[in-house]
Amino acid sequence: MVIFSQTIMLTGSDLLNKVKELGDVSKSDLVRACGYVSGKKDGGERLNFTAFYEALLEAKGVNLGLGGGGGVGKGGRKLSYVATVQGNGNLLIGKAYTAMLDLKTGDEFEIKLGRKQIRLVPVGGSEEDEE
Repeated sequence: MVIFSQTIMLTGSDLLNKVKELGDVSKSDLVRACGYVSGKKDGGERLNFTAFYEALLEAKGVNLGLGGGGGVGKGGRKLSYVATVQGNGNLLIGKAYTAMLDLKTGDEFEIKLGRKQIRLVPVGGSEEDEE
């Protein structure tokens, strides 16, 4: 399992249920609670409003036909949220996922190994900020 910033971005019915459960909270708190947060190089957090709203629209059955974001990969295919270890031992995440998190070339992550899991934590971010 690969989790960026120790936060899983909710999608589909999970996202809709969380939005309903939270009720009348600020937009920032809503985006944060649904997992649409990534780390900045300076250790701060970046709220990914666009990815959140695209996922929310998709969960409600609205297809905007936007080729490259919000859970849509190359060629408009739905993202599987599954990574497979390749024959050479590499684990490839893919551009669609890094784009959803607004990651840039050169962004660095600390690799945290756990029992059958890998966590990628932005360098300079604290684990407490990431949960």
